[in-house]
Amino acid sequence: MADAKVIPFGEEPRSRRRAKRAGRASDRADVPLAPVPPRREEDPEPAGETPRQNGGGGWDRRIAHGLSFLRRRITGEYEVDEFGYDEELTDQVIMSMLRPFYDTYFRVEVKGVENIPSEGGALIVANHSGTLPLDALMLQAAVHDEHPAGRHLRMLAADLVFVLPVVNELARKAGHTLACAEDAQRLLERGEVVGVMPEGFKGIGKPFSDRYKLQRFGRGGFVSTALRARVPIVPCSIVGAEEIYPMIGNARTLARLLGLPYFPLTPTFPWLGPLGAVPLPTKWTIQFGEPIATGGYPPEAADDPMLMFNLTDQVRETIQHTLYKLLVQRRSVFF
Repeated sequence: MADAKVIPFGEEPRSRRRAKRAGRASDRADVPLAPVPPRREEDPEPAGETPRQNGGGGWDRRIAHGLSFLRRRITGEYEVDEFGYDEELTDQVIMSMLRPFYDTYFRVEVKGVENIPSEGGALIVANHSGTLPLDALMLQAAVHDEHPAGRHLRMLAADLVFVLPVVNELARKAGHTLACAEDAQRLLERGEVVGVMPEGFKGIGKPFSDRYKLQRFGRGGFVSTALRARVPIVPCSIVGAEEIYPMIGNARTLARLLGLPYFPLTPTFPWLGPLGAVPLPTKWTIQFGEPIATGGYPPEAADDPMLMFNLTDQVRETIQHTLYKLLVQRRSVFF
């Protein structure tokens, strides 16, 4: 766009003041300024700017988009895959609900997201902590919002998730599926990015005194699945989740009565009632390590117990070492 001259309000143009001083003001006609043409709707947006960065293109566009979304939900004009994953609902609703926690509350910093392939299958293996599985949700938001290709993470979840009312339906809609080798392999062979937290309840329900100490990674089933699907394994380390609910005790009797793997006791829960369920606003860091290739192994390698043990140990040690490194670099739990 051509440069525009700035004319201060309440003053005459400089050329007109010079004309008056020369005595030629009467010879000069008043010519009104042409208005600056408004920016056309078809003008391209600045390069590299996404709808999330520019506010979604204005309220009118947001309202029109929202009405269109509601129409599709009412008429059933949306797709759900065989696992129950609703991509449109995840993008438009679930991710929008997670972003205030991701951006503002936990202020998640992501490193090494470029280590996740832009296309094809990949298995992300992460540590698990925090009493409630908020780390899985923040990991999903990190991959969705920070990866250049905007990839969707399909988390493998425990059986308990799919027997809880409401949670079961939301988990399915968000792309989570049962943590079993068959489902994981099908997703990986379809080219999906799959996330797994092998520590399970041992990691998320460990006492605060054991924070950032990885628990056992099971029998290495995730390695066997990656070998069969011939996809890379991406180690992932999450710092900040351990402190959101400092678990200082476990009411095992109450947990058995409720059918839960543990019943956490924290400095605020259950003593403060519902207020005690509010997580502490810790500062999070999520780092994705360099991928471990599995394509060079023969097909029978998935049945080699020694190879599975070695790869499992390699992934676990990579995550643990990165956790220690991030903890040393961290200035504060909350900043």
